[in-house]
Amino acid sequence: MMGILDGKTLLITGVITEQSLGFGVAKYAQEQGAKVILTGYGRLTLVKRIAQKLPEPAPVIELDVTDPEHLDNLSTELREHTDRIDGVLHAIAYAPETALGGNFLNTTWEDVAKAMEVSTFSYKSLATAVLPLMTEGGSVVGLDFDATKAWSVYDWMGVAKAGLESVNRYLARDLGPKGIRVNLVSAGPMKTMAAKSIPGFEQFEEEWKNRSPLEWDLTDSEPVAKACAVLLSDLLPATTGEMIHVDGGFHAIGA
Repeated sequence: MMGILDGKTLLITGVITEQSLGFGVAKYAQEQGAKVILTGYGRLTLVKRIAQKLPEPAPVIELDVTDPEHLDNLSTELREHTDRIDGVLHAIAYAPETALGGNFLNTTWEDVAKAMEVSTFSYKSLATAVLPLMTEGGSVVGLDFDATKAWSVYDWMGVAKAGLESVNRYLARDLGPKGIRVNLVSAGPMKTMAAKSIPGFEQFEEEWKNRSPLEWDLTDSEPVAKACAVLLSDLLPATTGEMIHVDGGFHAIGA
């Protein structure tokens, strides 16, 4: 039986542990027939160890999305493993501790700039760095946390995600003529390493438990992985600039 990603080669970022959403996407993508290449930075040995736990061990390329040299060399490093990239998952976000946890009015521009560079601007940086290998079109997918609302404790990361949603639309505009679709998956809260770094994250757990019309499992990344796989496949050929909620329906329910 063919999978929806048969014959595709995907670049997956953001894998740190088995709980990472990027790992869930990589695992499901392989189960659907894709060849997967991972990127890692800072904890490369850890990423390489986690890569061995996929159904098919995947190669790992070092990539700091804030380093122009890394971005310039990305297509060259990818060519050691493939001559074509069909899809990219952007699962990268970071904000200094001072930019989170209720410190919104006191955060310095320096810390805000770092959050924006890593969490927002890198979406464009990654897409353009891979562009030389996306010669046959394809799909770029980013992971989001709905920024249409002001969330408790999320602070400047929420602003960075709002920027990500805007970048998504502009990338869709500029990459569409090249046959490349660009979409976001707005995921509900998950118990990942990134979530643990957000002071007061447990507030999200309670809110989702109380308001989500569908049961939401904070430890199950498969619903998010399946949505990403559909967007990375050829099943939605005329969908771009979109944000799909995979949050148990939380976004649709008022207080």
